[in-house]
Amino acid sequence: MSDVSFHDLSSLDATQRSSLLKRAEADLSVFVEKVRPIIQAVKDEGDAALIRFARELDKANVAEGGLQVSEAEFDAAFDKVEKDVVESIGFGIDNIRRFHEEQKPETMWLKEVRPGAYAGDRYTPIASVALYVPRGKGAFPSVTMMTSVPAVIAGVPQIAIVTPATSDGSVDAATLVAARLAGVQTVYKCGGAHAVAAVAYGTETVKPALKIVGPGSPWVVAAKSVLSSVINTGLPAGPSEAIIFADDSIDGGLAALDLLIEAEHGPDSSAYLVTHSRKVAEVALAALPQHWSRMTEQRVEFSRAVLTGKRGGIVLTASLEDSYRFINDYAPEHLEILSKEPFAHLGHITEAAEILMGPHTPVTLANFVLGPNAVLPTSRWARTYGPLSVTDFVKRSSVGYVTSAAYPELAKHARRLARYEGFSSHENAVSEIRDRYLAG
Repeated sequence: MSDVSFHDLSSLDATQRSSLLKRAEADLSVFVEKVRPIIQAVKDEGDAALIRFARELDKANVAEGGLQVSEAEFDAAFDKVEKDVVESIGFGIDNIRRFHEEQKPETMWLKEVRPGAYAGDRYTPIASVALYVPRGKGAFPSVTMMTSVPAVIAGVPQIAIVTPATSDGSVDAATLVAARLAGVQTVYKCGGAHAVAAVAYGTETVKPALKIVGPGSPWVVAAKSVLSSVINTGLPAGPSEAIIFADDSIDGGLAALDLLIEAEHGPDSSAYLVTHSRKVAEVALAALPQHWSRMTEQRVEFSRAVLTGKRGGIVLTASLEDSYRFINDYAPEHLEILSKEPFAHLGHITEAAEILMGPHTPVTLANFVLGPNAVLPTSRWARTYGPLSVTDFVKRSSVGYVTSAAYPELAKHARRLARYEGFSSHENAVSEIRDRYLAG
């Protein structure tokens, strides 16, 4: 398989190495200019623009007045999805719920920082959130599961899903099943940049939201960028990316099998096998044709485009340390540590949004049923962001309470600092002026 990109890291200069770190949405300038008129049209025309863009961009025949999924459509979805799939969606949601319930912070905590002086935090849910579920390269009820469950656990009172409709104007049935089982009943038939604009500004049908979360195409990422001053756009989640790290204890064929998991999402994905073992690399290369022979034509096309392009393939390193360094530089969305002793490597990896340990923990499990959230930061944002969680759906307020006994000492020190910084009103508020009011 000589057409699969093979990168011998030790032979690359700094520029060539840096090029391996680039993602599909690294330069959004082209998309930003294209989404601006779409956003403006939605802002000006509301539902009419959403219906027009559904037909023109999503190739979906959404009827006027039909932008919101009806109760009847929800009910019908359960008849369209095979019973075993409904069962698996429920299984996944149960695990996702169990995991995320542990993340929910206590409503309020207070610590006595000095005798009689208390400080702490209070958590309250965000009032309204939109959950973006992509549709362009397939149906993704798993994204509905991952975004809906933590929002419901957080107690968000207004939750809505936005997702592109299919050609007949309906929404993927499994997505509706997942939404209802997770506890979300509002779904709007719009996707892409126009969906982001709709929840940012609101339309006759779509209620505006304070925040939008969920992965999407460069069009969605660009729209979020343009609208970031209007709506909280959450963690940066763009096209899929993964690193499969394999040491010499692993069969290269297994590494190749897992390399294809995220590569099959689309040609804008990124996927690397990183190993210091030439044997693992060569066996992986040899195994790819056999794995491709068991995949559908479209997914072969997508994954082949990734693995033969500039954002995928095999990276051969000179040592374990070089592998660790490349992984940390890349800061992947998904990372598998394929090793019989995965915990021996874990301490060396600091920059990855999701770390899956050992040969029995492929990305597939984490994407659907393991429990941790699979909506993850992309484009090296794992260096500062973590996975979507319950805390993404709540806001934190600081709480302070000072008793009369504790006030004098705190006021003394605050007064000195206020005077030093030149804020006279700050100083006056903790001076003898306040003392007179308190005494009266």
